[in-house]
Amino acid sequence: MNIDQTGRRSWTRLRRINHSIASLWPTGTELVADLPMTHRSVPADALAPPPAPAPSLSAAAGRLAASAADLDVLLHAGQGQATRGLSLVGQGMALLDWGVHMANAPFQATALGLQAAVQMARLPAAALGGTMISPPPSDHRFADPAWSQPPFSVLSQSFLLMEEWLAQVAARPAGVSRGNQRVVSFLFRQLADIVSPSNLPWLNPEVIRTTTACGGRNFLHGLVHMLADLRDLTAGNSRPSHGFRIGQDLAATPGQVVLRNELIELIQYTPTTSAVRAKPVLIVPAWIMKYYILDLSKTNSLIRYLVDQGYTVFAISWRNPDAAMRDTTMDDYRIRGVMAALDAVTDVCGGQRVQACGYCLGGTLLSIAAAAMARDGDDRLASMTLFCAQTDFTEAGELQLFITEDQLAFLDDVMRVQGYLDSRQMAGSFQLLRANDLIWSRMIRSYMLGEPEHPSDLMAWNADGTRMPARMHSEYLHRLFLDNELAEGRFPASGRPVALNDIHVPLFVVATETDHIAPWRSVYKISLLNDSDLVFVLASGGHNAGVVSEPGHPHRHFRLARRVAGGLYVPPDEWQAKAAKRPGSWWPAWVQWLDEQAGPPSEPPPLGSKRYAPLEAAPGRYVHEH
Repeated sequence: MNIDQTGRRSWTRLRRINHSIASLWPTGTELVADLPMTHRSVPADALAPPPAPAPSLSAAAGRLAASAADLDVLLHAGQGQATRGLSLVGQGMALLDWGVHMANAPFQATALGLQAAVQMARLPAAALGGTMISPPPSDHRFADPAWSQPPFSVLSQSFLLMEEWLAQVAARPAGVSRGNQRVVSFLFRQLADIVSPSNLPWLNPEVIRTTTACGGRNFLHGLVHMLADLRDLTAGNSRPSHGFRIGQDLAATPGQVVLRNELIELIQYTPTTSAVRAKPVLIVPAWIMKYYILDLSKTNSLIRYLVDQGYTVFAISWRNPDAAMRDTTMDDYRIRGVMAALDAVTDVCGGQRVQACGYCLGGTLLSIAAAAMARDGDDRLASMTLFCAQTDFTEAGELQLFITEDQLAFLDDVMRVQGYLDSRQMAGSFQLLRANDLIWSRMIRSYMLGEPEHPSDLMAWNADGTRMPARMHSEYLHRLFLDNELAEGRFPASGRPVALNDIHVPLFVVATETDHIAPWRSVYKISLLNDSDLVFVLASGGHNAGVVSEPGHPHRHFRLARRVAGGLYVPPDEWQAKAAKRPGSWWPAWVQWLDEQAGPPSEPPPLGSKRYAPLEAAPGRYVHEH
């Protein structure tokens, strides 16, 4: 074989590798096609088509760097599939930050070790005579009475002491960045949860008692439940629907879809009263959830409740995006979502001003839209209601664990390949935040005790996940959570920044006591950013259960206080101490407030209008997208 044949075959092989690599990503970038060809032994007819004039070496190096970056994106996307979108590098750097500072504080480390030794030495006597430490009210792992009796009391007390000690260790020493300290505390908490004696069937007295009573059949039932979960996970479903049907059992309030575009369907609900309030209500749910969280069963549907109170109600149903919507922006959601819906509502209702209501990130988006409307002289809003919606993200709760430069850069790479963020990737983060309730307790009940899950409409809704368009999701994570642009007056709408203090309509703001997604003190910050007439409500429950809090629901309470326009600021803890606790649901108080802005009763408007003719019966098409 001569030199020319060898060179021809090597070059042909190199070109095949180049084209194979280039086919891995949509940019079409090639690694070697533009490199200058200097090997004289390769004949010109071996290259097809003939090479263009050779670019400079710096241009070729730039192409090579870009291609390497694309390969890194593919690598990160593969890692994201395995880690549910979590960056292991960021967590490793947090541990390194903590570890270096702890190594440089040997006296604190020694004191913590001695403290642990003293507590453990007291443990046997204390466990026999009574509890040394009690778990928080939200921790039900050791609720069974057997955990307070030897020998299980020694196990539970040892674990609780270790858990408390790990929390103290994670909080020290000084010098660790606040974000890294939160990550380390989170990781130590996950480690403690894994080794809890309640998770081990031979150490859990409830599992031992059940196994003895039923001869081990509980584990057979648990195996069946585990296989069913694995089947659903393989099929792409985090949990089954539990037999609830959309349009019949859920999202069943009658109405018509009067608008459909590439982002939303707008539902107008059929009136149930002979007269309605003049000003309609427009509901803007978050796009990270299906809208029917506010239209569950007949007994706990907020939408049905509003209709029965004599309101003309409209609700946005967001589309479940796919990879084709990867470039959809936050401003697209404002314009094609909130503003398009507002155009339709005012047309159907004869130009009446609208009482708008936003839930979670839907409330944040509504706040942006309202600020832009005020800036532009659009006065179509009569009032604004926010449910568990943050406008300042400096204290955004435990979600800040996953909102770091490293984590968002990693997530951007995952979404760049997928075109969206999958609901399972989001659900993984939320489950880790409440691992005791959503992972370990469920594992014990379902797999060890063999108990079937008791289906509920809220569980069925929670299993009906949605996706996030890549660009929009990246924008709101970076601009809202990480950079806090909305609170600082830098968030743009149609290319110009908006200010929340420009909003001059009455506000009704609801937060919930145990919300780990939108902590109530964070929601309360709207009182710092806007000086309009403001009613603030603090309701019992969490992010979802505190909102789905219908009249007659047991064990519910709320606090309510009003700040007049231009009134003085009251700090949140002082507000909580002064606002009296009221039993029951906050829904009637909200309707009473809506009535203040609603105008005189009138005949119900028709379903749709000439411009917005009804398209099909509620709940429409988009709610069925999976």
